[in-house]
Amino acid sequence: MNDLRVSLVQGETRWHDPAGNREYYGQLVSALRGITDLVLLPETFTSGFSNEAIASAETMDGPTVAWLRDQARDLDAAVTGSVQLRVGDSVYNRMLFATPDGDVRHYDKRHLFRYAREHERYAPGGPRLTVDWRGWRICPLVCYDLRFPVFSRNRFDVERPGQPDYDLALYVANWPAVRAHAWKTLLRARAIENLCYVAGLNRVGTDGNGHAYSGDSAIIDFLGEAVSECGDMEVVTTTTLSGARLQAHREHFPAMLDADRFQVSGL
Repeated sequence: MNDLRVSLVQGETRWHDPAGNREYYGQLVSALRGITDLVLLPETFTSGFSNEAIASAETMDGPTVAWLRDQARDLDAAVTGSVQLRVGDSVYNRMLFATPDGDVRHYDKRHLFRYAREHERYAPGGPRLTVDWRGWRICPLVCYDLRFPVFSRNRFDVERPGQPDYDLALYVANWPAVRAHAWKTLLRARAIENLCYVAGLNRVGTDGNGHAYSGDSAIIDFLGEAVSECGDMEVVTTTTLSGARLQAHREHFPAMLDADRFQVSGL
């Protein structure tokens, strides 16, 4: 495996302001051309985490998808983050993965945050997604998914028998500061148990509902150690992930060969 450069864009999302957020995040990522392979934006980065934003949900033909395509092309990198997307009568919390060739793949958030009544407004997604990007297998997931290890589990026996399903898991989030300890703990757990890198990208600031966010975005390696950590301020960081180190660890400590075989029901 080659190395992969990953950029975390930890910003203060504007409340219910899609155009303003596209401009804001566009300025934050503009300096990344040529120095990154993958750019992470927060969950619902055009609006903040709001049940009311459903009324202005865009479609796949809307301005945000077009904007993501433009950013990916201009940066020569994949760009990912989640937005509210309408499909027919349903609205999804949809994580988009745009690449420089204009392709946009997506994963719809499977686990909806009942505590904030997200499940009453948004439709749940189905199976998870894996994306091949510059020699890495990547699994994009959204916020509350982090609390459900079975869904995130690196299977080693399904998509690529004898090899892990993915090398890097992504979690983009609006994870409130009051539960920051859980965020930091679970990112490490997912990396250790799945023998992979994990990149967690959270927002900062205070949203329109008065919820504070402490950021704490991080990239965690397969040992559960932080390769990169952010504090509670707006910041853009780029970290190089070592494919050779990941492969060597899997060969030295092949716990995946002892993993339980199972199927996820309800999908």
